[in-house]
Amino acid sequence: MLGSSYNVQPTLGCVISDHTWIQYSTFFFYPILTGFLPIIIASSFSILAYHNVRHIVRRQLPIVRRRLDKQMTAMVLMRVAVYVCLTSPYSAYRIYATNYPTSRSMPMQYAIGRLIQAIFLSITTINYMINFYIFIIFSSRFRRQVKFVLVKTCWQRWKYWCCSINNRIEPENNIEIHNIQIESDENI
Repeated sequence: MLGSSYNVQPTLGCVISDHTWIQYSTFFFYPILTGFLPIIIASSFSILAYHNVRHIVRRQLPIVRRRLDKQMTAMVLMRVAVYVCLTSPYSAYRIYATNYPTSRSMPMQYAIGRLIQAIFLSITTINYMINFYIFIIFSSRFRRQVKFVLVKTCWQRWKYWCCSINNRIEPENNIEIHNIQIESDENI
């Protein structure tokens, strides 16, 4: 539905032409659906996890379990903080670009706008792969598990595939030598 309201204009490129859809994009789609709603959902669940860990600390649980729960909570809280920092700039830029499109007749401003959009989109894309690095930094258990998988599983497979040793035992080829001796005996 939103795609049908785009219009290709020679000076602006592909922009939203319908005023209603501009309002929808400005006040609902970018700020709410791609901006605040995911941030609020992630923040609320991280706060619930934090309260759960605080409640677990008061109970009589093994120290290892409490430590792992604290690590998990730290990972979730850092994940939310990184998510907010990485997704907010793109949403803010899209709101600005929707309301104030840059004309192609001003090539320098148009190029700068596209460069800023590409940078913010790249930063937003980093959001999807940063989890691995956050978990490596904050969780010793995750580090041990990654090390186990890489060393024990992947390294062993690669070593077997790359450096397989041929340990087959084959019989000695005496047939050819025996035939040569028979021919020499016949000639005598």
